[in-house]
Amino acid sequence: MRLSQVVEHVLAGESEPPVGVRFWCHQTPFRSRCQLPSELPNATYELPISILNESYPYEAALERYSSCSLLENGRDAPCDSYIYDYSKYESSIVIEWNIVCNRAYLTAIGDAIFMLGVLVGSIVFGDLSDRFGRRIIFFISLVIQVVFGVLVSIAPEFWSYSIFRFVVGSTTSGVFLVAYVIAMEMVGPMDRLIAGVVCQMFFSCGYMLVALFAYFIHDWRYLQVALTLPGAVFFCYWWFIPESARWLLTKGRLQEAKVLIQKAAKENKVIIPDEDLHALLASEVKPKDTKEESVTILEIFKHPNLRKRSLIVFFDWMVNSMTYYGLSWNTSNLGGNDYVNFVIAGAVELPAYTFLLLTLNRWGRKSILCGCMVTAGVALLLTMAVPQAHPWMTVTLAMIGKLAITASYGTVYIFSTEQFPTVIRNAGLGAGSMCARIGSISAPLINLSNEVWKPFPLIIFGILSLLAGCLSLLLPETLNQKLPATIADCETFGSPMTVIEEEKQLKCDDDLERNDKIKL
Repeated sequence: MRLSQVVEHVLAGESEPPVGVRFWCHQTPFRSRCQLPSELPNATYELPISILNESYPYEAALERYSSCSLLENGRDAPCDSYIYDYSKYESSIVIEWNIVCNRAYLTAIGDAIFMLGVLVGSIVFGDLSDRFGRRIIFFISLVIQVVFGVLVSIAPEFWSYSIFRFVVGSTTSGVFLVAYVIAMEMVGPMDRLIAGVVCQMFFSCGYMLVALFAYFIHDWRYLQVALTLPGAVFFCYWWFIPESARWLLTKGRLQEAKVLIQKAAKENKVIIPDEDLHALLASEVKPKDTKEESVTILEIFKHPNLRKRSLIVFFDWMVNSMTYYGLSWNTSNLGGNDYVNFVIAGAVELPAYTFLLLTLNRWGRKSILCGCMVTAGVALLLTMAVPQAHPWMTVTLAMIGKLAITASYGTVYIFSTEQFPTVIRNAGLGAGSMCARIGSISAPLINLSNEVWKPFPLIIFGILSLLAGCLSLLLPETLNQKLPATIADCETFGSPMTVIEEEKQLKCDDDLERNDKIKL
């Protein structure tokens, strides 16, 4: 399984470039001004100060000349043609479709449509992978992502562009989340940390690659194609990535699971006696006549412990995503080089994930999730006490919050995956991702509140982070625990009785342990 694990880590990062181009096309600033009646469409952006004074109204509050109106007979007059600054970028959707001034709201609409696609995909592909298998849904999602990613590059106008981006957004769940679940189900309890965190690190690396591609490719259409086509390379992994053995067992497909486990044992140079393998499979698979053979995500609301844990996990997802994207989008106010800022926005996540690698298997998931969210909350709340004369203190506290929330975001992926039973694990993770999308959609709206009071968005993020961190204490610890396979397992998972039974079980010899296995 070692090769397959590496493959999964690489594939997990693959979903970020097609996603990242959205940030680059929408978030990078583009300077524009109204075209003067005497100018040609290919006129240069820069004008002498004397012409600016005569032709454009001055906006004192913003300390700049208006980019959306002209002076005609001493009065402000709107315009419908614009001159753009091409010194940094040759092409963008903003320039090509004049998404400025009274059409600038379309960028927010595009963001909302894309995130809506991610939300829909988290529901659809999560449930489909639980029903039909991780492997097939992963590759179907990858094909759709590549095809529609190319269609985005040839979109003739904004609405077709947005529809194609909606589809691309939906496939990020089918590519990243399904690959993530496969990686988590391939490994044992001691290796779940590495599998989960490394997936996140590759995602950050994919994010940074967007800036590298954009540095050399200045036309947004070519950039879209360049970031999409590498996904086609991963089609050849059809011959390398197996189906999840855990999923096969939950579906009663014993023979396929047996072949897969034997192949993994051979690759890892481990010999498993036939009787041991048979006992292992018999203990893992559930009877075909059990009620949970065809469970759906709605089952989480029918069982008290699972319902409580799921609601807490979903709230954690929403707050983590809201705070993470809210702080990330706020980096556009840093100024300086756009490419460097974009790389830093991804690079700052790597220390957080390194911290997780060093601590999650020692301190546990629950303490890390709670501690990081509380740290982020406190750091962000402290920004309201920073004097206006010391903006660097606000930046420092915000970056501490970004590091902490990145670490908690990485933890919630692993922690929530381990909270759900196998029969609805991918659907549960998809529902969590859906809640995260709700948070990410609301993040830019919350950031608008800085017009009322500059620290206001950070205070909102801080309060919610503190609340989510405290609620996380109600979740059971999953470090070195066997993942629950059925909903019945999940209802007793982490309870005091289960811990006692586990301690007794560890005292039994191996044969007794196989025959009288207790579902943890």
